[in-house]
Amino acid sequence: MTPVISVENLWKQYQLGVINNGSLYRDLQTHWARIRGRDDPWSKIGQKSRFDIRGAFWALKNVSIEVPQGGCIGILGRNGAGKSTLLKIISRITAPSKGRVVIRGNVTSLLEVGTGFHPELTGRDNVYLNGAILGMRRKEIDKKFDEIIAFSEIEDFIDTPVKRYSSGMKVRLAFSVAAHLDSRILITDEVLAVGDIKFRQKCLEKMHRIRNETDRTMLFVSHNIKAIANLCTSGIILEKGEVFGNYNNVHDLVSSYLSMLDVDKKNELGDAD
Repeated sequence: MTPVISVENLWKQYQLGVINNGSLYRDLQTHWARIRGRDDPWSKIGQKSRFDIRGAFWALKNVSIEVPQGGCIGILGRNGAGKSTLLKIISRITAPSKGRVVIRGNVTSLLEVGTGFHPELTGRDNVYLNGAILGMRRKEIDKKFDEIIAFSEIEDFIDTPVKRYSSGMKVRLAFSVAAHLDSRILITDEVLAVGDIKFRQKCLEKMHRIRNETDRTMLFVSHNIKAIANLCTSGIILEKGEVFGNYNNVHDLVSSYLSMLDVDKKNELGDAD
């Protein structure tokens, strides 16, 4: 079967350091010194003044994975392992330094609280805005609008500008839109870490139904190991920007990750198994 996502030899580099000397002329001099590998003429005494072209951070290094259609794929890794960077590239928010990603289908991404929301618009307007961005027609959004709002449980505030929403309210509306629109691929990155326990459980139950009743594919990043174990069907572990392991069984994924962290599986998972 043709995968819905193909990640091929993916590299992503970020340049360390910031240029800000107070004027464009000074910034250009600093930038030129960096390119030539010479001392920064505007660095302060006692600070490291030589720019090293090698002074770059590789967030991802030669990552290659294939994501089949259907199911939920968990992505685990320590902080700074490259999980969010990978999802941003798949979501086309940022571009890779090398390699490529092939996506077969439209994508809905929940990478940060309120991603894609316009703060000056109301919750109602943002539902239609997100739907339009995903290629849905107004009639399609009209058909699901009441269901989206009911799930979010913020009916009383739907005509209030989003800039006045709390983080929990933004998550409620953002997840409701993403879960009910007809995108083929759903990507979430720790968004369920915000909000009350009852709504987080409601979201996980909705994701279970999506996984079991449709052919939609989900990529799920979380430090909540129990949620990964209960929801995902397979997954990968990232470590220092590289693929540490690729697992077809979620129990092998979780066991390997907890062993890598030297964490007791029983204490971390409880009754998840």
